[in-house]
Amino acid sequence: MSGARRLRILGSRGIPNRHGGFESCAQHLAPWLVERGWDVTVYCQEPPGTQRRQGTWRGVRLEHVPAPWEGARGSVWFDAWCARHAARHDDLLLTLGFNTAVLFPWYRLRGRRHVVNMDGVEWRRGKWPRPVRAWFWGNSWIAGYGATHLIADHPDIEAMLARRGWGRRVTMVPYGADRLDTAPVDPLRAWRLSPRGYGLVIARPEPENSLLEIVRAWSSTPRAYPLVVLGAYEAGHPYHVAVRAAAGPDVIFPGAIYDTAIVQVLRHHARLYVHGHTVGGTNPSLVEALGAGSPVLAHDNTFNRWVAGPGARFFRDEPSCAAALAALLDDDAALEAMRAASHARHAEAFTWERVLPAYEAVLLSAI
Repeated sequence: MSGARRLRILGSRGIPNRHGGFESCAQHLAPWLVERGWDVTVYCQEPPGTQRRQGTWRGVRLEHVPAPWEGARGSVWFDAWCARHAARHDDLLLTLGFNTAVLFPWYRLRGRRHVVNMDGVEWRRGKWPRPVRAWFWGNSWIAGYGATHLIADHPDIEAMLARRGWGRRVTMVPYGADRLDTAPVDPLRAWRLSPRGYGLVIARPEPENSLLEIVRAWSSTPRAYPLVVLGAYEAGHPYHVAVRAAAGPDVIFPGAIYDTAIVQVLRHHARLYVHGHTVGGTNPSLVEALGAGSPVLAHDNTFNRWVAGPGARFFRDEPSCAAALAALLDDDAALEAMRAASHARHAEAFTWERVLPAYEAVLLSAI
């Protein structure tokens, strides 16, 4: 690298962010590094039929690469193409996620320095069949042995990687989120909502995210407030059908909303944010809820307890979720205290002012 600070970011679907957590991380990290003198390239997956091209965004070099197919098959092709292309350059590599770790030995053979964000524990997710879980588990080991340095987004992920013998090459850096103190009210009118007048759930509709339990708990008795459930629910999907069938008249399904500004408005004005994720490290959606000052009711597990902090409330199953809702929804004082606790927890651990320098320190150590 001849002393230059040059970085290529892989593993996301590109920036500006149109997808999720890794893309949000790349969107904040890449231009911040450019301002600090880095030369940064981000690979961006484009739909089939578009042209491969190069571009720039806020000083970041963008490699726009169209995948030949939609879906998972196209994403695998995109990841493989990017791995081959990135390995040709004597730049530091940062891969967000380990799902394509089978490609990582190529970097080592080419003598490339490589930092990997190890994300969560995909092999524990119930949605995957056994062969896919085995694939993720094996890839996590390949990534651990093949990378120059590992980033864990949660202390429990850091501890797991240390138990595998990689402790000296692991640094814990969580996700970040913007703080939100105010938000417009007008977007709420599309669903006839009022500030502090609804509950909110944002999650992929999968069993491990407790959607069915949350919807049943909310619908178990008439509520003074509706529950807004964001996500893409397909008519032919058994679990999606079950969640919708369990919903009472107080549950609203607006569909999937990808406009970040609208989602932030919904978070900020929610009376209660219900987070049902049972597996994973530091979930970006939960961090963003803290930044928006949402009172948090989360599934009780070691991942969520560390992220949300002691000021949140927790549930284990459908009955305990229903009990928590009964205790909280009409308690304005408790909800205001939880709102303040969310902002305080965000300021303590999840601001970009903390996260971005921590990323740079890891990258500099790997050069």
